[in-house]
Amino acid sequence: MNIYSLRRNTWLSVTVVAAGLAATAGCTSSSSSSSTSASASSPSLSATSKTLTVKQIVLGTTLRHSYRPGGNGAARTEDLTQPDDIVTLGGNLYIGFQNGVGSQGEASASGNLDSTLVEVTRAGSVVKQWDVTGKIDGMGADSATGQVIATVNEDSKSSLYTASGGTITHYTYTPSSLPHLGGTDAVAVDQGKILISASAPGTSGKAPASAPAVFVVTLNAGAKTAAVASFFADNATATGVNAPNAGQKVTLALTDPDSNGIVPPGSPQFAGDFMLNSQGDQELIFSGASGQNLQVLKVSDPVDDVAWATSASGSLYTTDSGADTVDAITGSFPPGTAYAAVTPCNANSAPTVCPATGYPANSLGTINLTTGAVGKVALDGLVTPKGLIFVP
Repeated sequence: MNIYSLRRNTWLSVTVVAAGLAATAGCTSSSSSSSTSASASSPSLSATSKTLTVKQIVLGTTLRHSYRPGGNGAARTEDLTQPDDIVTLGGNLYIGFQNGVGSQGEASASGNLDSTLVEVTRAGSVVKQWDVTGKIDGMGADSATGQVIATVNEDSKSSLYTASGGTITHYTYTPSSLPHLGGTDAVAVDQGKILISASAPGTSGKAPASAPAVFVVTLNAGAKTAAVASFFADNATATGVNAPNAGQKVTLALTDPDSNGIVPPGSPQFAGDFMLNSQGDQELIFSGASGQNLQVLKVSDPVDDVAWATSASGSLYTTDSGADTVDAITGSFPPGTAYAAVTPCNANSAPTVCPATGYPANSLGTINLTTGAVGKVALDGLVTPKGLIFVP
């Protein structure tokens, strides 16, 4: 099913572009020198006034799933709602619709216990969909094995599913009580290594300061288990990239490990690194393949998914959880730019009722990888992004 709807509204803003790296990888001598270097070295600042266009390609209210309230009784149907994470594999898009399920797998208001994983073409035509028990919050794709990996229940009682060749397989974590006493979230695959964010530490008790921030996960297809080991900890040592700790060793104190990803080779900084976004803390942590030699970039605003433009043409695909849509954002992209879903209401300081004064709704932004400044993007169309990927 192809669904297109162009929504118009121009936001006048400035795109801040990822800047070049100084002489020491990931470290800058001072905030002022970083800003000067960014202005001088970026080839893309002349393109900041160009506007990107938003086009809706999937509308959740046109898609439905069947469920049994509380897992029992007569089957009912309802619209798909709350699209969250999104990945690409084999030329298609995979979207996780949360359908009102709670962060520990609690039933929605309708009694539904299932999220829905939907595969669509890049134009928005549905290929296949699957229901899985729990709330899909993190996803990743492994092109080498041809599987999509989805984690459920980001706060506690977490597990994961794989989708491969049209088949869904459920894996339980081992140990069953995760060492950070929380859940799991985003998934990245780096040269065959599955890296999963250890989200919501301390949900079911006091987590140790050295609890894992990221797990290395090994799947056992026979036993249907997912063994976890620490990649790096919430209190790991890192080198500051920007002020106030540029070039200095700091001890992390992560409270909100969330989205993650692998930085593409074309990025002007951190190319090939694994990136963890500690969303509420407003910190991006970059690591090599070993989980050592960490670098931490403080960002001016909380962000959720980060997606790098790997070519001048292509599409940013984003989920809009409030509108129950998936949108394609097209136009001219400066290669190497780090785009992000800016999420003020996910700051640790955000009020319970949000959006609110000083905490606006989500927007599309960019991240300067030297200074940590988050800039706005001019859009022709309305969208409040959450999940975000770039497809060339």
